[in-house]
Amino acid sequence: MKLRTMIILMTTFAVISDAILIPFYPQFFAARYGVTSPVHAGTYVAFISIVVMLTLPVWARIAKRLDAMHLLVYTQCAAGGLSIASYWAPTLPLFWVLSLAMFMCKSSYLLMYPYMMRLEAKESHAHTVGLLSVVVHFGAIAGAVAGGFVMQVWSAHTCIFAMAAGDFAQMFICMWLIRSHAIARRCRFADEATAQAQAVRPKLRDRLPILRLALLMLAFDFCVYLIRPFMSSYWQNASGSPSELLSGLVFAIPGMVALVALRINKRTADRGRRLPDQMIPNLLLCTVGMLLQGIEAPLWITVGRVLFGWAFFQIIVKLDVTMFALSKPASYAADFSVINFFQNLGVLLASFAAGAIVDEASLRAPFFVASAGLLLCALLSIRLLEGQPAGATKHTVQPAHAALADPARSNDLANTGVTGHAN
Repeated sequence: MKLRTMIILMTTFAVISDAILIPFYPQFFAARYGVTSPVHAGTYVAFISIVVMLTLPVWARIAKRLDAMHLLVYTQCAAGGLSIASYWAPTLPLFWVLSLAMFMCKSSYLLMYPYMMRLEAKESHAHTVGLLSVVVHFGAIAGAVAGGFVMQVWSAHTCIFAMAAGDFAQMFICMWLIRSHAIARRCRFADEATAQAQAVRPKLRDRLPILRLALLMLAFDFCVYLIRPFMSSYWQNASGSPSELLSGLVFAIPGMVALVALRINKRTADRGRRLPDQMIPNLLLCTVGMLLQGIEAPLWITVGRVLFGWAFFQIIVKLDVTMFALSKPASYAADFSVINFFQNLGVLLASFAAGAIVDEASLRAPFFVASAGLLLCALLSIRLLEGQPAGATKHTVQPAHAALADPARSNDLANTGVTGHAN
């Protein structure tokens, strides 16, 4: 198989593995350790973001010398081992130590994103970003459904074995790729990275587009992840159904909608039509979807998840394409680690805030706080667009297949210093 195809498969395993327990940490801690505090669940998810923020730049630095594929053999093996060890953790503090160490090792798989983009021509970035976005959404669907199924049929802590299986699958895929493609241990981009490091360091003004992008990503991620830790608990409370499988399916609705959105985008592009710049409308639609989810009725929650999923997909594709358009191949890993730092900071703040908001108010309160935040994101987006060079808005990043349908358009995206959005 092609290297690109196997990297996508490996990313699928990684995303599924990550998503298995994400909707169910409140239930997991209650069933395993008898801890029912929403603040505790929110704090734990926040600490996951902290360890990823701290370790991904370290992996990115190591990957400047050691090929990321070789690095993942070691880190994913360690992640799987630590995950299994956490299964037998008799106390909550020990579970924290082992599982967070597991996430430190697991975070290295994020390097596959810039690794794959380096292998792609810039004009194909839009297609690749769209494809990886679908992989992430599909992984969220499969992970949430698998987690709900395992919890309902077996037990909460059995999910840990499913997570470990994903880590070992990534390790074996890396080993197979290294052998079949004769991938050297030394990073193939090491000389290019060294030459860039010896060049004149860019001024802060030159870094402003990436930093503005990162700021917008922080705000956007804070809003959309504010509802995540307690989504399944909220659905069970609103619907009166204790089924973890059903709550997992509801949690995965945005992922299902993303698959439909990709298909519609492709059909639109195949007809030779360009999708217009819809950043602000999609942020407003995302806000409407968020508000509808705050209505404690299963029908409106479902409708809200659908609207939220559509807008979320359109936004993140636009943002990711912009990120790679602003960067250079030798800087992909470094810039991605900076972007990821801000993303995880947003998730971190959201996780702390979610636990506190639920504890002080109610399970539905995060939806209203997130809605207000998305409106601020829309205003921030307008402000950033005003800071673009003249004519830049004409080259605003299009969703994946829209850019694909027009190669000249893809080149514009690659060469225009667009100040945009990423997630």
